[in-house]
Amino acid sequence: MSAPFDYGGLTGYEPISDADRKEFLEQGFLQVRNVLTEEHRAALESTVDQVYEEEKAAGNLSKNGVLHLLGFLPRHELFGQLLTHPTVFPYMWGLAGWNIYTHHNHLDVTPPALEPEKPYWGWHQDGYRQNSDIDMDVRPMFMTKISYALTDLSEPGYGNTKVIPGSHKNNTLSGRPEKPGDPIIEPEGAVEVLLNPGDAFIFDRRLWHSRSMNTSERIRKLMFIGYTYRWIRPLDEAVADQSSDWFKGLTPLQQQLLGYGPDHASFWGIKQSGWIDDEIPLRAELKERGLLDRDVPFLR
Repeated sequence: MSAPFDYGGLTGYEPISDADRKEFLEQGFLQVRNVLTEEHRAALESTVDQVYEEEKAAGNLSKNGVLHLLGFLPRHELFGQLLTHPTVFPYMWGLAGWNIYTHHNHLDVTPPALEPEKPYWGWHQDGYRQNSDIDMDVRPMFMTKISYALTDLSEPGYGNTKVIPGSHKNNTLSGRPEKPGDPIIEPEGAVEVLLNPGDAFIFDRRLWHSRSMNTSERIRKLMFIGYTYRWIRPLDEAVADQSSDWFKGLTPLQQQLLGYGPDHASFWGIKQSGWIDDEIPLRAELKERGLLDRDVPFLR
């Protein structure tokens, strides 16, 4: 299944720049501009609107009309194509390696609040028990996550994601209210990530982040896709049906990125014999293109 949109011959295997890698490692996130053409962005937004109406009809919205839909990729072929989207896929394998897939993805639509939201503490690191069960300083990254902006988030107050640059190197964050009614104090250094329609935001799951309040008259529409290692199992309940025609229409690489492997050893990057499995689609592709690197552990 190939994307019907023109990206000037990009393949998704163009290595990222040293400057981008340095910024990601130091700040814990990257803003990448114009990753979607306007035609592509509009098609995605139209499809998101269709899904929103379906979920509304099914009674799955919050009382404020907010949709937070986990495991959204199988809802339409346009979503599945994002797994290997050529303008951003280099960041996924370039920052985490070839033994990856998506274990967690969600679609968020946030209309203007029907009534003003009360201030709240939403700061967190992604990963749930990874942040409790791994006792080391600093904990491993484990996941990179990309957020595609479908609507205008170019000014504060549009419900943008808030981040604290460099905070992925800290296991804890001070300031959390101890009991209900305690004042909400914004952590030092917090900033809103401002995105134009068609931009993307890539971040280390350890980055301390929070949604800000949408005080505008605009609707916030974002798509999040998290990539992790194939030996970590899915977080979302709605896992792609690997027997479906939709799944069978994907490329072998896209099937890998939705959790397929011929056996459990494959998820650990090896054959049952214990040797590295060179047939794993992303490893095979990187090897053929000369993009494996013995000096980078996750690209060996």
